[in-house]
Amino acid sequence: MRIAILGGTGDIGEGLALRIAADTDHTVVIGSREAEKGIDAATEYESSLAARGIDASFTGCANVDAVTDADVVILAVPPYYAGETVDSIADQLGEEQIVVSPAVGMRGDEDGLHYHPPDVGSVTELIAERVSEDITVTGAFHNLSAGRLADLDIVLDIDTLVVGDDDDAKATVIALANEIDGLRALDAGPLANAPEVESVTPLVINIAKNNADLEHVGVKFQ
Repeated sequence: MRIAILGGTGDIGEGLALRIAADTDHTVVIGSREAEKGIDAATEYESSLAARGIDASFTGCANVDAVTDADVVILAVPPYYAGETVDSIADQLGEEQIVVSPAVGMRGDEDGLHYHPPDVGSVTELIAERVSEDITVTGAFHNLSAGRLADLDIVLDIDTLVVGDDDDAKATVIALANEIDGLRALDAGPLANAPEVESVTPLVINIAKNNADLEHVGVKFQ
């Protein structure tokens, strides 16, 4: 498959790009608001994997170009850019493509991070409302530590929850996630369950912040 990671120059985008390229045979395209940043990141990721003896090739470009011919489009952008990013690529999205959102609305204070969803209930549902009706949206990769993903010396051994209303699309995303070594994808039901999934993320970050030995804490269901 061709996997486009929009916002692929950011923390979660980098981690997903490196893991997918290292562990699967899928083509990975790094998108950014500025094409030059996408190209630079693609070169950097290739070099990083090459240093580990992994021959991987990335394509870097602007977000709007990354969507072209992609089977899966991962919106690895901050939540406050999610709607804007969707609007910028709307004309390029086709009904055979699957859009995946890992974004979570949060706000911080002196006590830590707290879940702060949009009015519709979750960022995943917000994206589903912004795309046309024939575009399939799923939510995945919400509760993962970006640092843990990007550090290939760390064994993941964690779970990710996947939500979506289209069973076939959800199965595709689950299969993709399961190809990443040490990551297990679990079906968490329809898009309506996205708020429950997304709300776990600030909890995980707060645990990491307050426990020195759990810097890269993740979720594992047993």
